[in-house]
Amino acid sequence: TEILIQKAMAELMQGRTSFVIAHRLSTIRNADLILVMNEGQIVEQGKHAELLVQNGFYAELYNSQFAG
Repeated sequence: TEILIQKAMAELMQGRTSFVIAHRLSTIRNADLILVMNEGQIVEQGKHAELLVQNGFYAELYNSQFAG
């Protein structure tokens, strides 16, 4: 079901500026720009791969959701 929703969202957002608020990081992994918030403040921004390399809050969240 999640994959179907992500495909539908990708089609709807194609060629448009969109804001997506998500707790599941798989939903935003392909975004052009990710803003990471913590306690109401933007603490990091970048693409998925860039944020993982920074090994900051986003990487911590990502690893907690997807680490085996």
